[in-house]
Formats: sequence, C-alpha cells, structure tokens
Amino acid sequence: MRKILALVAVFFTLQTVGVTPAFAVGTGIGGATGDFSLPSIALNMGGAGADGAKPAELVNVLRIVLLLTVLTLAPAILVMMTSFTRIVIVLSFLRQSLGAQQMPPNQVIVGLSLFLSMFVMQPTWNKIQETALNPYLDEKIDQRTAFANAEAPIREFMFGQTREKDLELFLSLSKTEKPKTREEVPTHVLIPSFIVSELNTAFQMGFMLYLPFLVIDMVVSSILMAMGMMMLPPMTIALPFKLLLFVLVDGWGLVVGSLVKSFG
Repeated sequence: MRKILALVAVFFTLQTVGVTPAFAVGTGIGGATGDFSLPSIALNMGGAGADGAKPAELVNVLRIVLLLTVLTLAPAILVMMTSFTRIVIVLSFLRQSLGAQQMPPNQVIVGLSLFLSMFVMQPTWNKIQETALNPYLDEKIDQRTAFANAEAPIREFMFGQTREKDLELFLSLSKTEKPKTREEVPTHVLIPSFIVSELNTAFQMGFMLYLPFLVIDMVVSSILMAMGMMMLPPMTIALPFKLLLFVLVDGWGLVVGSLVKSFG
C-alpha cells in the first residue's frame, strides 16, 4: 500500500511540473504486489541547427538566466549602493536612544528607510532612465552601452558620499595605482569605500542623537539617587520625558530633514 501511495504521489508531482512519466505496474499471484519500475525522465536540449534550437533562442535563454542572476543581487544593490544603509542605521540609533524597546517596530523602520531612500535616489533613477533604460528599450543603444550609462549616475552618487580617506584605503588594499580622475577608479574599489563611508557617517549622526537623551538619563538618575529611590529604574521615569522632548522639538521632522539634507 505504501508503494502504491508513493507511486501516485510521484506521478502527480511529475504531472504538475509538466513531465509525463512512463512506468509499469505488475501484480503478483494472489494480489501480491509485484515489482515497480521508477518513472524514466529524459531531459534533452536540441543542438543549434535546422532540427534543433536556433542560436538566437539559446542566446535569449542565456540572457534570461543572466537577468535572473542580477535580480538575486538586487537586495544587496538596494542596501549597499544607495542611501538605505545610512538611513536605517540612524533610525535604529534613534529608537535605541529613546529607549522605547520595539517602538517603532522594525517593519516601520525598514519601510520608512526604503521610501526615504527612494526619495533621495530619485534624481539618480531619473538619469538612469533617461540615459540607459529608455534608449535601450527603444533599441537605440546596445546592452553594453546601456550598462555603462546606468553605472555612471550611481558612481556619481557614491563618489559624492565617499570620503577620500576610505577611497585611498581600498586603493592601497587592492594595490591599484593612484588614479588621476574619478573615471579611472574601479567600481569594485568604489563600492566598499562608499559602504564604509556610509557607516562612519551614520555612526556620527547616531552619536549626535544620543547626546540629548543621555543628558535626560543622567539628570533623572541623579534626582532618583538624591531622593533615595535607587530601586526604581531610571529608564522608566526618563522615557516619558524623552518622548515629551522629542515631540516638542518635532523630532521626526528634524531627523528626517537632517538625513535627506546630509546627501545634498
């Protein structure tokens, strides 16, 4: 019985994926189950020519495979080669400095960072669309030219946010000669330099966010110790004052405005 159920499951699985199995079922004397032959599956790719696949069709298939490979790298490109890294780190520092545990939740932090990144990167996307995507769709340029035109605005954005110190560090690590112009800087050197610069800038902004809330924590702790209430957690008393200060100074507007202006 188990063999029959297993065979039926395999049959329907193969039918789902579009493979027609060929198998034989034999029964023994007295209803005994006989030998089962496994389904035979044959995968064949015709050769290029009159009877097989055309070379152009194979090229299109390879292009689709390459496109799917690039799409798998899209999350890394979105996180590491745009303004997303700095924004999400600063907002995470803000939540920790407030001491509000999981408020706002991670989904809100990531969502706000994503939309702010789209807002900051909009001029760059427009350049890519005008110089690379639209001409390529209109068949005015080839793939190599479209890739080069799309790479130029992203490199320009990364150069604007990369510190020379970090760029020199990775140039020395890669043992590359000091370039005379930005065009001579390899992209594989520019990307890690940009990421490290973004991390440094984000941590500097996070430190500045911590200072006013740290002062509130110290004042509340000193008052509680002076009153002899050492068993009462200072964070419990300081949190309402932090929230009140953050609301009164329009904290979200200041933080978001500072983040967007930092990319100017």
